[in-house]
Amino acid sequence: MALALPAPENRRRTMIITGCAALLLLISGFGMLALNKIPYLTGWVLVKFFCLIGLSAIAGLVYRRAELRGLLSMVALLLAGIAVFMVYFRPF
Repeated sequence: MALALPAPENRRRTMIITGCAALLLLISGFGMLALNKIPYLTGWVLVKFFCLIGLSAIAGLVYRRAELRGLLSMVALLLAGIAVFMVYFRPF
């Protein structure tokens, strides 16, 4: 949403939505780890965690540096691709 239209009047709503979505993903992800009894500090979990943090930070960066929108969209695509790759190629 932030990458498509970084208008200043949409900033508050976009930041609220991305913050709430990131919090829900974090809580549900750690809940799934607890249900499946997967250790929290494995490499797979840390890569997924840093992908989540990076993707949620991009929304704030777009509003601060609108001229980097193209680069940030490529970084978001790369982080999402890494996260999807790690779903299918877990080391355990």
